[in-house]
Amino acid sequence: MQFLHTMIRVRDLDASVHFYCDVLGLRELRRKDFPGGRFTLVFVGLGDEGDHTVIELTHNWDQDDYEMGDAFGHLAFGVDDIYATCDALRAAGAKITREPGPMQHGSTVIAFLRDPDGYAIELIQNKGSDHE
Repeated sequence: MQFLHTMIRVRDLDASVHFYCDVLGLRELRRKDFPGGRFTLVFVGLGDEGDHTVIELTHNWDQDDYEMGDAFGHLAFGVDDIYATCDALRAAGAKITREPGPMQHGSTVIAFLRDPDGYAIELIQNKGSDHE
């Protein structure tokens, strides 16, 4: 078994692709329009889908708002230097919603930001890095 992707629905496909690719540094791997179903799928990730779990951005052409719900938590990415990463993301226009620092009741260094649709993105300092 292989974990392939996580799908999230997005309101503005261009803004989401910009965020995930230009701000976070993922690559657009593939895109397909489904005119009969009136939706577009864009897959973004850090590497080839055969080797990495990716994010499927789903844009329904006729729907411009979604309920976030309270069951979904966040997407998480490991980074080598969480402080430099947050500085770079902030400079690229991202809004850091929780500055980097140790998590409450633990020592793991984390930070949070939001994508254009309000999905939470957690950054986690990689274990064994110089900034752990």
